[in-house]
Amino acid sequence: MRITIIGAGNMGGAIARGLTLGTLVKAADITVSDPSKANLDKLTAFNKDIQTISDNQEAIADADIVMIAVKPWLMKEVISNLQFKVDKQIIVSVAAGISLSDLADWTDPVATLFRLVPNTAISELASMTLIASMNATSEQEQILLNLFNELGLAMLIPEKQIPATTAMTSCGIAYALKYIQAGLQAGVEMGVYPKDAMKMVAQSLKGAAELILNNDTHPAVEIDKVTTPGGLTIKGINELEHAGFTSAIIKAMKESAK
Repeated sequence: MRITIIGAGNMGGAIARGLTLGTLVKAADITVSDPSKANLDKLTAFNKDIQTISDNQEAIADADIVMIAVKPWLMKEVISNLQFKVDKQIIVSVAAGISLSDLADWTDPVATLFRLVPNTAISELASMTLIASMNATSEQEQILLNLFNELGLAMLIPEKQIPATTAMTSCGIAYALKYIQAGLQAGVEMGVYPKDAMKMVAQSLKGAAELILNNDTHPAVEIDKVTTPGGLTIKGINELEHAGFTSAIIKAMKESAK
């Protein structure tokens, strides 16, 4: 399987690096195209077997999957200048806000198309990646799921859910980081060194996530396990609720989904 990524910026570069660390694609079968030599040099410094080029059309010539990871306002221009083998190639957009119908208009109504919404943790092989498709077979959908499950967790969703799920995942990672930042600030005020506080809160958040992801459980069940009557945790939980913590998260995600 040969994959071409057009765009070697933060997201395109992270996807390329992540794929080389997986088991499904060889680094030599990954081609990345970008006008910036500096961006391409970073990738070859990471793995010398990654193929780099500045000609987009040449880059996609032998690709089975073409991933386009450029800024949304550049998508139409980039795609319109490419000639795809629509009967053979899978076309994947990593640009926010570009619908599958837009992609079909710019390529071909029968093209196999995917929208991909990763988050920045893809650089750590820990992304929550959303996938929506058009004209794809179940086998093609599984290929994308397999690829991005190696870069974290991937989920196939209806395209209409992308605004809501993007708020929960791509935007949501910033809310999780904000929680870490707040916990860090609290720790410093209570006399803990900043670096120590940050690691403590981050690891606790990671642990909470692992409890949910690795077990058939629910946040409320896990909260109950650490909230003993009259204990310290329930006092803090109640303070969060008095301050509108749950409501604030819900409002933030709904605002991000607009």
